[in-house]
Amino acid sequence: MLSFELSEEQKALESTARKFAKERIIPVAAECDKHSKFPNDVFKEAWDLGLVAPNIPEEFGGSGCSELDHTIITEELAYGCSGIQTSMTANALAAMPIILGGSDAQKKKYLGMLTSEPIFASYATTEPSAGSDVAGLQTRAVQHGDDWVLNGQKCFITNGSWARFYVIFATIDPALKHKGIMAFIVDRDTPGVSVGKKEDKMGQRASDTATIILEDVKVPKENVLAKAGDGFKLAMMTFDRTRPDIGAAACGIMRRALDECLAYAQERKTFGVAIANHQAIQFMVAEMGMKYEATRLLVQKAAWMMDKGGFSALVSAYGKAFGADSAMAVATDAVQIFGGNGYMRDYPVEKLMRDAKILQIYEGTSQIQRVVIARNLFAGKR
Repeated sequence: MLSFELSEEQKALESTARKFAKERIIPVAAECDKHSKFPNDVFKEAWDLGLVAPNIPEEFGGSGCSELDHTIITEELAYGCSGIQTSMTANALAAMPIILGGSDAQKKKYLGMLTSEPIFASYATTEPSAGSDVAGLQTRAVQHGDDWVLNGQKCFITNGSWARFYVIFATIDPALKHKGIMAFIVDRDTPGVSVGKKEDKMGQRASDTATIILEDVKVPKENVLAKAGDGFKLAMMTFDRTRPDIGAAACGIMRRALDECLAYAQERKTFGVAIANHQAIQFMVAEMGMKYEATRLLVQKAAWMMDKGGFSALVSAYGKAFGADSAMAVATDAVQIFGGNGYMRDYPVEKLMRDAKILQIYEGTSQIQRVVIARNLFAGKR
């Protein structure tokens, strides 16, 4: 029998994350956005509650949450502030390739690090000349005896300034494209690893985004996560499984925008009546509600399929692309409903609009999602 009802455990998880967002994230979000700072005390409290990297299996100290559980948490955190949420959920992104492809020793060490104390980890594929074209990355991996030496640069890395370790993708030869890509786990204190520019961003300013520089970084063989040819597959598998979380973040932004607009439209008056009585406003609010509900269903379907073992890259891409585009449209309409006030930082919707934009760009642009969708459809997959 088909059911859209959350379990009692999931309802409790949702309630915990919602309460945390309301009481701990929303009060500091504007200040963190203004000064581009991350609230480490809030992060530690979230970690204590089990809201950080809940996808880590219980055998390695995690809560072993399902993907559906994770999307529930992500939506609630993003409702509070998607910048703070992005840094909190980035640990789950860094953990995913280790969960998927790591050895028992790697899982025990590095997943254990994430569950034993409130630290950060980063996932690093993007380079100055290789964003959506992951197969075109230039960071080199050269074997020296049993070790590997990495040279290159990674950009736009979430939590790059703070990470205790990085999952780094590099190639043995750029000419080999995807066939030459490997994956490594690199400790932050390894000689030759340094942090470059911290980005001054338009939105999600509370989240740290930085450049990682690798200069003759020696990585022991036990830290090889994927051999040549398998690195690209691991990167794609990771993105496929984390895309529903981007859709969930979009849901958080949309629900926050809708709530702000519903309250404002009933208070703000023009032509002698509340603007909620104007059909133009009603139409925009109705579109917001439809986009939120449609995205939430897509995201939950993708997560449910993953949890049942019937993973679909197509449905995952649906949720990410539709959600990101919808969040941007909803946030833009929210600013419009607020009128001149919506353009001012005294009101929350201008931040929602700035925050929403990056959802259409990171972890596969909306255009790349359409490529994934089209390829799956032409291959006869539904």
